[in-house]
Amino acid sequence: MKNIMGKYIWIIGCSSGIGRALAKELSEQGATLALSARNQKALVALNDELGGAHQVLPFDVSNYKDLDRIANELSIKWPRIDSVIHLAASYDPDNKHQVVPEQVIQSIEVNLTSAFMLTHTIVPLFKKQNGGGQLVFCGSVAGYRGLPTGQPYCATKAAIINMAESFRVDYAPDNIDVKVICPGFVRTPLTDKNDFKMPMMIEPEEAAKHIRKGLTRKAFEIHFPKKFTYLVKLLRIMPNAMFFWLIKKVMKHSS
Repeated sequence: MKNIMGKYIWIIGCSSGIGRALAKELSEQGATLALSARNQKALVALNDELGGAHQVLPFDVSNYKDLDRIANELSIKWPRIDSVIHLAASYDPDNKHQVVPEQVIQSIEVNLTSAFMLTHTIVPLFKKQNGGGQLVFCGSVAGYRGLPTGQPYCATKAAIINMAESFRVDYAPDNIDVKVICPGFVRTPLTDKNDFKMPMMIEPEEAAKHIRKGLTRKAFEIHFPKKFTYLVKLLRIMPNAMFFWLIKKVMKHSS
């Protein structure tokens, strides 16, 4: 996708945070949008703010029948689907003293399983189109390495990155452009739950600009802010013994 103007883009998870800011950014750039999340009231308010020109399609990403229904509805209403961006996320700060099974299951279903199911719904529709399409997942720098007290969020984001890498190879022959977004800390309702200092925090509007630019470039990964993400990438290539030694030192210093 070389530009945003005139493109038909479905954003899943845009009632708040990065998704909401991205919807505003892409609308301003001339895209026609489908706005999805569970919160219908927030979606309607967002669409009104954007001039009421977009589709409001509320649903729960863990309801796979609704996912199929909306994808097929869009394929009929729109001349084509140029890009689908999966930003829906579930996050609860880890409490190692008390595991809540329902929260773990929800995190896996929303962050990972729904993205997998979306792929197998949207790819056949892309294959029917001349020119394929674009499928974008939201990972995180938290998925680069296993970080303390990050479960299950970090685990699902690591899986998203791995899955996107696999799909990038699998669907390249069908002209389907698979990308992954790996943000650092962005001020959203999810990061508001954290009780620790988050370095190099940026606002959702800045994140949206990074994503918008990344959608039109060839690179697989859209990561930002670069000063922070490149530092965290060092952990990814660090030998295990050095990584665990460093994390132990950091945890001891912060306790």
